[in-house]
Amino acid sequence: MKSRIYNVWFLTPLVIIYTVIFIFPTIISFFFSMTIWTLTDFRFAGLYNFKTFFSEYSLRIGVQNTLLYAVLTCGFKAVFGLGLAVLLTSSIKTKHIIRSILFFPNLVSTIAVGLTFSALMHPTRGLFNTLLAGLGIAGPDWLGNTSIALLSVIMTDVWKGVGVATVIYIAGLQAIPETYYEAASIDGAGGFQRFKNITLPLVRSSINTVIILAFIGGIRTFDLIWTMTKGGPGFATDTMASIIYKQYAYGFYGLSTAGNVVMLIMIGLIVFPLYNFLIRREVEI
Repeated sequence: MKSRIYNVWFLTPLVIIYTVIFIFPTIISFFFSMTIWTLTDFRFAGLYNFKTFFSEYSLRIGVQNTLLYAVLTCGFKAVFGLGLAVLLTSSIKTKHIIRSILFFPNLVSTIAVGLTFSALMHPTRGLFNTLLAGLGIAGPDWLGNTSIALLSVIMTDVWKGVGVATVIYIAGLQAIPETYYEAASIDGAGGFQRFKNITLPLVRSSINTVIILAFIGGIRTFDLIWTMTKGGPGFATDTMASIIYKQYAYGFYGLSTAGNVVMLIMIGLIVFPLYNFLIRREVEI
């Protein structure tokens, strides 16, 4: 009984803080998403903000871009991170140096990364197009072309975030007992067979972690896109987060609050089923 009371008192401050910081603002957001409000007044509007959010092209395309951004960044980080982790847990001599270099972008702020790559991707003075011009290739307008602007930001995000995915994979790979590989080698299994039948199943928990973190991060992304393109050209790189920010800046507080609610619901509807699906496919070591 005393231990139970102790546990309750131990958890109470955390519950209070979580309620004040997360639960209460979430409930308030649901209410104000159904109003037209200012800093001093509000008027109940029902589902008007949600109808507006999905009826206007500039808002609707933000949902499409957000899902595309989340899926591609998640996929690239999961695949590239695993490949790099396998390389960096092998017997190459420079693996420790490569690990440090690979993780370095995560130590740099996203704003700095965005500004740097904006300069590198400048259509006339950027390093990328200068190198392409030296090869006789006319470089594209990386951030000004509506067809490739979003992909350019996505690849920048992957460059910055793949290091974290690689570290998670390395931890998972190092937890696999060497005896499994030794037994497979004795049975005549080649490198690809060992990867397919041992590495891939036993590192699935790390894969699941990378997928969930990368996907949520992709849906919530804002700072990199805002630094590099501000959602342009046009609406080509607008995501839900950047659109919500713009609506707040323009004074459409109810509409932007509705956008926040839509983003919260979208994350829940996608991530929880995805997590349950992935967790059922894990293999215990």
